[in-house]
Amino acid sequence: MEQLHWVRFRCQQLWAANHTQGWYSPPRPVSDKYSPQRSAGKRRTVLARWGPHQDEYHSISKSYRNNRIRTTKYTLLSFIPKNLFEQLHRVANIYFIFLAVLNFVPVVEAFNPEIALVPIILVLLVTALKDIWEDQRRFRSDREVNRLKCSVYSSKERDYIDCCWKDVHVGDFVRLSCNEIIPADMLLLHSSDPRGLCYIETANLDGETNLKQREVVSKMEEMEFVPEDFHWRIECENPNNNLCRFRGYMENPSGARVGLHNSNLLLRSCIIRNSEAVVGIVVYAGHETKAMMNNSGPRYKRSLLERRLNTDVLWCVLLLIVMCLTAAIGHGIWLKQLKNPIFEVGEETSPALAGFYVFWTMIIVLQVLIPISLYVSIEIVKLGQIYFIHNDVDLYNEHTDSRIQCRALNITEDLGQVQYIFSDKTGTLTENKMVFRRCSVYGVEYPHYDNGRGGAVLYKPVPAQCLGQCNMVCLPHNRAAKEVVPDCELVTKLSWLCAPDLNVAHSCAKASSSLELAFITDFFLTLAICNSVVVSSPAQSLNVLPQAQTPLRSLEEIKLMFQRFNLSALPALPTLPPPLKSSLYISTLDSVVHPVGVMDAPGEEEVPKLMFPEAAASEDAGAVEPEDTVLYEAESPDEAALVYAARAYHMTLKARSADSLQVELPTGGTVQVPLLHVLPFDSNRKRMSVVVRHPLTGQVVVYTKGADSVLMDLTRSPTGNQHTQKHLDSYAREGLRTLCIATKQTLEEEEYEVWLKTQLLAESSIENREELLLCSAQALETNLTLLGATGILDRLQEEVSETIEALQRADVKVWILTGDKQETAINIAFACKLLCPSDQLLTANCEDKVSSHPHVRTLELYNSQQESCAVLVQDFLHRVTCYVAGSVLVIDGHTLDWALQPELQGDFLELSKHCKAVICCRSTPLQKSQVVRLVRDKLKVMTLAVGDGANDVSMIQVADVGVGISGQEGMQAVMSSDFAISRFKHLRKLLLVHGHWCYTRLANMILYFIYKNVMYVNLLFWYQFFCGFSGNVMTNAWVLILFNLIFTSVPPLIYGVLDQDTPVDVLMAHPEFYQRTRTSKDYVSLMFWLNILDAFYQSLVCFFIPYFAYRDSDIGELSFGSPINASALFIILLHQVVESHTLTWIHGLVFLLSAGSYFAFVLLLSVFCVTCSPPTNPLGVETMQMSQPAFYLVCILTTVTALLPSSSLRSMELVRVHRAWKAHTVKQPH
Repeated sequence: MEQLHWVRFRCQQLWAANHTQGWYSPPRPVSDKYSPQRSAGKRRTVLARWGPHQDEYHSISKSYRNNRIRTTKYTLLSFIPKNLFEQLHRVANIYFIFLAVLNFVPVVEAFNPEIALVPIILVLLVTALKDIWEDQRRFRSDREVNRLKCSVYSSKERDYIDCCWKDVHVGDFVRLSCNEIIPADMLLLHSSDPRGLCYIETANLDGETNLKQREVVSKMEEMEFVPEDFHWRIECENPNNNLCRFRGYMENPSGARVGLHNSNLLLRSCIIRNSEAVVGIVVYAGHETKAMMNNSGPRYKRSLLERRLNTDVLWCVLLLIVMCLTAAIGHGIWLKQLKNPIFEVGEETSPALAGFYVFWTMIIVLQVLIPISLYVSIEIVKLGQIYFIHNDVDLYNEHTDSRIQCRALNITEDLGQVQYIFSDKTGTLTENKMVFRRCSVYGVEYPHYDNGRGGAVLYKPVPAQCLGQCNMVCLPHNRAAKEVVPDCELVTKLSWLCAPDLNVAHSCAKASSSLELAFITDFFLTLAICNSVVVSSPAQSLNVLPQAQTPLRSLEEIKLMFQRFNLSALPALPTLPPPLKSSLYISTLDSVVHPVGVMDAPGEEEVPKLMFPEAAASEDAGAVEPEDTVLYEAESPDEAALVYAARAYHMTLKARSADSLQVELPTGGTVQVPLLHVLPFDSNRKRMSVVVRHPLTGQVVVYTKGADSVLMDLTRSPTGNQHTQKHLDSYAREGLRTLCIATKQTLEEEEYEVWLKTQLLAESSIENREELLLCSAQALETNLTLLGATGILDRLQEEVSETIEALQRADVKVWILTGDKQETAINIAFACKLLCPSDQLLTANCEDKVSSHPHVRTLELYNSQQESCAVLVQDFLHRVTCYVAGSVLVIDGHTLDWALQPELQGDFLELSKHCKAVICCRSTPLQKSQVVRLVRDKLKVMTLAVGDGANDVSMIQVADVGVGISGQEGMQAVMSSDFAISRFKHLRKLLLVHGHWCYTRLANMILYFIYKNVMYVNLLFWYQFFCGFSGNVMTNAWVLILFNLIFTSVPPLIYGVLDQDTPVDVLMAHPEFYQRTRTSKDYVSLMFWLNILDAFYQSLVCFFIPYFAYRDSDIGELSFGSPINASALFIILLHQVVESHTLTWIHGLVFLLSAGSYFAFVLLLSVFCVTCSPPTNPLGVETMQMSQPAFYLVCILTTVTALLPSSSLRSMELVRVHRAWKAHTVKQPH
């Protein structure tokens, strides 16, 4: 067994190592000619359309799509055959067509064949009109897009000319200006920015409004772009829908290759921003672009109720077959025993064959027993339900001007059956608007008590005078800005940087070590530059660095300042200008401003309060603070919070370019920081680094920020990591989001040169580029020095705790799946009342599978860890079964890996079933989806997943119901969801009210629909016992067809859209009703058969009371059927009144119109129809019947007798519910 475990473990390791390998084959020799078969392989070749290789271009571009898009289904010629073909995919339509054709066979004809065509023609026509309307909308939209203009290079004009999007082809050069939409997927070959940068907005693609940076293909920015001189060959991957990956290379005629990656690709539908002009070559066009390949249309899921309905439809089919067999056998027996008939009967037909014919005749007569139209009615009801959900004022968010979006149109009833909710934390339960709350530098904590107070989330650098005068109270400004209130102790330590000379600085910093001050400076410098924020200003181009201000200290003074930090010896600065006179000021206790060098109270021991340089300017200007002009666009709120925190301490990121950063120092001057490399954040490393050249020392320095679970193992600190770890644990217990800050300042030039070769090789590689970049980054991010840590507050959204409490009262289990630390998640769980003080907390933390142990011990380690996790789960399982109060399981990502293994899945699920909640910490997006799938498939429960970020997309798509929150992390979760809300609190009403209503309405409507059909069909079946089972009917064929199609079709729709079994305030105040609805199972087999029995009883009453009333009379069959039809109409309509919980004027109007349309139709038919329904003649039948009092007496007696049992049971049920409700209300605490 151990050998089997080892083989599986090694296979998993090999698969994890190899499943992401590249798709490229070994590079071909330069001399090889292009083979057309390559286009069918894993890559495509792109050549310039007007380049020197015209013949080759035309040969390879034949299989490439042009840029014309067509989302319509049909054309003028293909509409009729294609639409009919699609509609014939529905079994219902084939069923009706079969019956219509069958009715043309004389021996089984039930009534006029033309009449039999009415239902199928009507269904096909209505569906076709709907499809035409939808397709016409698509056609208009396609035409508008295809006619958009862009500038495309023309070889004839030797210039760029305006061209429609539809006329763009692969290989065309397209020039775009600022704010223009990209027409196709293009490689960026030229940008007006001198550094080869371009910014795009991807809101049309993924909903994210922050700008994304793109760069010109390597080597292309070094040369002037001329379309005629572009002789490169592009090899790239075939079209796919992966928005985050693009691989390929460009090869020039000499054979030199340049790697291509995602940052070189401009995607269709994105918008050019902050760039005057860009030029690109089209690589994917039209339906082969990534945007079009991701356009999969509306989501479709089958609801649980719909799956149960299919079973009941099969029961209806079986019931139809039984009825038809009964009629066939009965007709054969009746014909065999018939003697001396009073009318002529064909003797050439044997009883068996006649019975066979009657079987098919009865199939036609009883066709409405199969509730095929029910599916159309369900779709209409769901549209009505969605309309009311969409227009619910309580689900509208005024701040964002957004309302709920129902993206999946066919699972509204599943909202009323949810048993498990899987929720993300950040941005879902919390605001995802970060407040810089606490930080720890050099093992010293700075609590920032003034941050995070109040309800608003603000980030704004406070006036400099507040920084210099820490024991003064500064009121925040009212304008909507970004505010961070600095910590007074930290400001005091930083204040010496603004001292007029180093002697004063020394006196100010005597309480702090120089090394500590160096850590503080590097700490905030890391916050300022270790990010990917886009810096812009109304007065400055986004891509161009502004002119640096003259430092208020000379460079020599700044060099001496850094030397005091015990940093490495600074190199000589041979061309420094003469020292500049500083214009720094000091602020004394009496707020009198003195010039530099004038000191108050020379012998005074108190340290003066020092003012940052901007303070003097603001005081001279009447203390009026200038408006902020620097704008930051960050990919995440965490990143923005850190940049604004550094800015609050006047370590301000002023501008960014591709190769340098401009940072304003606390001294008031700005320095250019050469940016060598950016190692972006990824989910494997869980950190981000920037490699810069120090502007003063010239050394290569690495600044890193990342998750403490990773960085704490890679760092060291002069004071030890124990203090910082203690602070991190404290932050996590307070529910703060933690991050570690580190640096590497011991990188020698030789070491950097070696690493640089590896990095450049990884960046330019074609195969396995991601893996090589990962290894290169990990090689550099070693032997780091821990600078400190940050704690960022992410507030709970309003009414989160009330929502979770209500869901738990509704017996819905809530799980939190988050990537945050365990302590943070537990604190948030307490805050939102998922955890109570009386709950038993079960913490599962097993060792990681990946260990640093030698390879020879891997199998032993694997088995021991698996056994330890199994023992832990068993121990927890024993504890939860013995514990009376609730238990909550907290499990980390490493342990979750083991729990998801097949050997432990059963025990893990059994343990989770005994816990009232489960919190999964440090979980990856893949783990989230695996947990949801495991619970959904193994426990057979209805699951709902809710999240707001791209990392939640997988679990949202796996769950039965996916809910996206339109928050701060873009719209990817919303675009992948079934329902989209703006706040977590909206989930409460969405489930407890709308979910409850949608399920009960639809379930009751389906049962009523089946009851209605069975009740009316049985009337025709009972008549067969009195007509020799011949298939004759006692009603006109038009009435038979239109009874269910027209006269009784609208009331069920109103019932399914407007019925409210419980008021909204009761459902919100008492979530237990949600549990009762889910456990009572309104739509189960028992309810189905009870409705069938009720329909049989009512049909017996509706048929035999008129039968006995007219038994000895001489009325004809149509006259006999007249009171039966009228009574059936009243019974069916009033039965809905009995079953309805809500009656409005709309119900009354619909009932009147339904009854009125029936009587108007039959009266008109009776007056004007002479030969419209051969062989029967309804002329004068209805007018004569309705002129006799017996008609009305029979209808009243029949209706009352038929509805008496159901109305009595309904009254008893209402009394029982009222008593139970009254008792429940008395028990509820006030």
